[in-house]
Amino acid sequence: MPDYSFIDTHCHFDFPVFSDLKAELTKAEKAGVRKIIIPATQQASWQNLISLSLQHPSLYYALGLHPYFLEQHGEDALIRLDEALKHRTPRCVAVGECGLDFMLNDECLTPENIDKQYRIFDEHLQLANRYQLPLIIHARKSHDKILQRLRKIRLNKGGVIHAFSGSYQQAMEYVKLGFYIGVGGVITYERAKKTRQAIAQLPLTALVLETDAPDMPISGFQGKPNHPAYLHDIFDSLCLLRQEHEREIAHQIWHNSCLLFQLKG
Repeated sequence: MPDYSFIDTHCHFDFPVFSDLKAELTKAEKAGVRKIIIPATQQASWQNLISLSLQHPSLYYALGLHPYFLEQHGEDALIRLDEALKHRTPRCVAVGECGLDFMLNDECLTPENIDKQYRIFDEHLQLANRYQLPLIIHARKSHDKILQRLRKIRLNKGGVIHAFSGSYQQAMEYVKLGFYIGVGGVITYERAKKTRQAIAQLPLTALVLETDAPDMPISGFQGKPNHPAYLHDIFDSLCLLRQEHEREIAHQIWHNSCLLFQLKG
């Protein structure tokens, strides 16, 4: 049994690769992962997330529209999202996953699709404030644009920049706006020098842990599905980068996650 307890603040446990969820949860529990937040990617997944959270006490969810699945978001998707958030259960702890993704192929990055990304993301900002929930943000090659919008529409409950892989300066701009930085498997790779340096310098009070399972495999597990059980490996890498004692790091990260998503310890 691990010495510390962890919260995976970003895991797609609803994806088909996790077909035996009971076994997967047992594996996560043995690794010290006590709570898991599952962000939605598209409308079709919302009801399943709600059902999973009602069946398993360790699971929580967020509702949103991921920019990668842009073509799946119909004209009424934002209206449906508003309705779903209005009637959410207490297990809904955030709005997301949402954001801007400018690393998609050229075919997807038409002017029309870029405008649609902006429109959907801007509405997520409004919904987060309307329902007093934090926001889970996906950002790829879009930090400047996202920061512009966050400065214009200040979020009352802040949020998290998921899978952060930018510079210390970029991260601090988010922190100044009340956001946490999602620390994932990227820091387990020694070649990720810029991100590792940023995570080493940021305030410990601004960090949360995540896996993005089954994506973003940690070093040594390339080509295999990621899993919440590997959160401890990310924690170990974080401890090597930080000056604080590992017990202080574990306790502060747990506190940050509970504070951001209003989870009971």
